[in-house]
Amino acid sequence: MAYTTINKSTDNFNTKLYTGNGGTQSLTGVGFQPDWVWIKRRDSSGSHIITDAVRGTGKIISSDGNGAEFNEGSNGVSAFGTDGFSIGNLSSINTNSGTFASWNWKAGTTGSGTTTGSGSYKTYSYSVNTTAGFSIIKYKGNGTNGHQIPHHLGTTPSMTIIKITSGSDNWIVQSANRGWDKRLILDTTNVEAAHTDFVTGVSSTTLTLQTNGSVNGNDADYIAYVFAEKTGYSKFGSYTGNGSHPDGNFIYTGFKPSWFMVKNVSANGHSWYIVDNKIDPDNPTNKYLVADTSAAEAAFDWFDLNSNGIKIRGNSGGANSGGDSYFYMAFGQSLVGSNNVPCTAR
Repeated sequence: MAYTTINKSTDNFNTKLYTGNGGTQSLTGVGFQPDWVWIKRRDSSGSHIITDAVRGTGKIISSDGNGAEFNEGSNGVSAFGTDGFSIGNLSSINTNSGTFASWNWKAGTTGSGTTTGSGSYKTYSYSVNTTAGFSIIKYKGNGTNGHQIPHHLGTTPSMTIIKITSGSDNWIVQSANRGWDKRLILDTTNVEAAHTDFVTGVSSTTLTLQTNGSVNGNDADYIAYVFAEKTGYSKFGSYTGNGSHPDGNFIYTGFKPSWFMVKNVSANGHSWYIVDNKIDPDNPTNKYLVADTSAAEAAFDWFDLNSNGIKIRGNSGGANSGGDSYFYMAFGQSLVGSNNVPCTAR
């Protein structure tokens, strides 16, 4: 059996770095139509701008805040193209001479239907990439325990990120690795907490929701980004810090990470740190962005992105405090030979 079915990770996830021009521009070189686009200004502060092809052009939510969706129209992401996307003059994505990173995921197969489970059925629409294990679902809540949202992945999800778009409430992050009875919040530095009123069950077909307004208020609108782990391409896991610098733990992913986000789930006050091998291709990576704040790119030397995983170098509480637990998500490319056997060199 082949080690991975993802022959080229950049067919499904890719980073596009660009410089703003203060007007309009079409950005190409992504390699596919990006159905989920996450943009962050690097050289100065500015909100994270998150949009997707299911909600449509111009519609924006920000990972560094809990606000409702707002519509920037043609000033925001104005089109999704076959090899990239077009943008208007919104300063958060196109300030003249500003430097930006866009993180792009492919979904692609679209459809719509009605939800299932308990309570009244509601409409939903989706875009899904079963090869890469990624689904975008726009749905209405029904305010009833046991509301079920089809995800169309064809396998049991590993992780969900859900945001209400019609009102102000937190981004809810849950995973199989941490347990579906726990939740993290993407827009805060809060620790993991035990809860049973968000996503409480997953199957190969649906997510089962309870009645918390962050995920299932009656007739409220939501967007869900749902992931299934794929060997050689994506990993959603945990590790325990050892507090050692420069010899922290090695996290085996089975591929060379292109994008890595990590959160201390044990101690309050630690952000969601993001590193990317296009922003900084060297080891250790010494540049990072933060999902829960609007801060500009900053420097550290916490991680090596190796051929088969991540070597922790720093001993900061954000990445490697002794005894603390950390949750991470990573995407990248397995390095395999012609027989589809992974390389082991670091």
